[in-house]
Amino acid sequence: MNYSIILYILGHILELEAVFMLLPCITALFYQETAGLAFLITALLCLVIGFPLTRKKPKKKAFYAKEGMVTVSFCWIALSMIGAVPFVICGAIPNPIDAFFEIVSGFTTTGSSILSDPSLMPHCVNMWRCFSHWIGGMGILVFVLALMPMTGGYHMNLMKAESPGPSVGRLLPKVQGTAKVLYQIYLVLTAALVLLLLLGRMSLFEALCTAFGTAGTGGFGVKADSLGGYSTYIQVVVTIFMILFGVNFNVYFLLLTRKFRQALKFEELRYYLFVILGAAALITWDIRGLYENVFRALQQSFFQVGSIITTTGFSTADFNQWPTVSKTILVMLMFIGACAGSTGGGIKVSRFLILGKSARKELVLYLHPNAVKKVKMDGKPIAHDVIRATNVYITFYILVFSVSLLLISFDGYDLVTNFTAVAATINNIGPGLELVGATGNYSIFSGFSKLVLSFDMLAGRLEMFPLLLLFARDTWKKF
Repeated sequence: MNYSIILYILGHILELEAVFMLLPCITALFYQETAGLAFLITALLCLVIGFPLTRKKPKKKAFYAKEGMVTVSFCWIALSMIGAVPFVICGAIPNPIDAFFEIVSGFTTTGSSILSDPSLMPHCVNMWRCFSHWIGGMGILVFVLALMPMTGGYHMNLMKAESPGPSVGRLLPKVQGTAKVLYQIYLVLTAALVLLLLLGRMSLFEALCTAFGTAGTGGFGVKADSLGGYSTYIQVVVTIFMILFGVNFNVYFLLLTRKFRQALKFEELRYYLFVILGAAALITWDIRGLYENVFRALQQSFFQVGSIITTTGFSTADFNQWPTVSKTILVMLMFIGACAGSTGGGIKVSRFLILGKSARKELVLYLHPNAVKKVKMDGKPIAHDVIRATNVYITFYILVFSVSLLLISFDGYDLVTNFTAVAATINNIGPGLELVGATGNYSIFSGFSKLVLSFDMLAGRLEMFPLLLLFARDTWKKF
């Protein structure tokens, strides 16, 4: 294990977190809030720890997949632990476990909160909560790769360990170039959303917070009713952008390079849009009697479907009160998730496609044992290691989900609350049903359960393997 390079990258992450904390500091200065001192103190702490780690470049440059997984896990854990410190110092969330849960939910773009009314928090605290979504949406290490001219051939191992989806490829010959392109697209889409929200007469503070939550598909709001109190225009704009941020960013790159046919060939994109349209249509029909007209029902349906499938977690209605059919569809969407290579969470549409195609292949082989059939996507054969990794991922996913459900059940809450709480955290969604629904929060759980759910959020964002490998003996074994 190359510990020197791991500590070197960790140092850069802490230095970058110190820079990120300037935004809540500026917000506190603008609103004249003393809570901003907590962020300034924490930023200095980041520099005190991070600066010595980056002064000496490691001599050993070898950096393999194992180091990539461990680095990503350590960086996300350290980022969250330090990111929770301002909440405790300023007294906004005095309980360290609650503070850790809240910021893990932010960085992993989950949006599950222990706060009943975020509007009671200082502006700088809400800015940090929402900005953490934007930081974690594309990935903190992807951001580092975009800025730092790293050498040694380990770029791809970091990107693969952090990027969501069954496989990761380069958009450009150099990984640093790929990271820059991804963040340029991310920035442009975020800026466009902020502008449109300002046109809808949102304040700059609320527009930034909402845009950060939408871009990172996170869902932290600054009001108790999430986006329920905003105009239909605001809700429609956010709906469109939630769906856009749930699309594989490779599609946008192909569109920018005028490879329109290649962009439209993405099977995952077609199925992603098909699921959204189908789910919204079914829910609209099911809830049509709850609203004044079918158009209002359609708008509310599309918002909630877009919010859940992209794992954003914003809400405009208490869908706990919707009929059982609609709630069942929303729970199913929690597991499907967005596209690979997007800022969304969940299992991913592409994995379901791979599993479906693999199952169909096995059925054909039962009928025709001598047949030669390859699993294809976008007209190309899927590599065996991708299929194997997908099957292993689902196995670990079910295992972590089941154990987490068992562990939090000792708190004594009902099965629907517990099941959807785990589903909402491991899929990085935010709200569940019953006690953790759109009008509820996660403060009801014990400290132990919050730590379990925090682990689920990290495991879901990092897609199991990086975090689980920390517990494997061979990870630390010298060969």
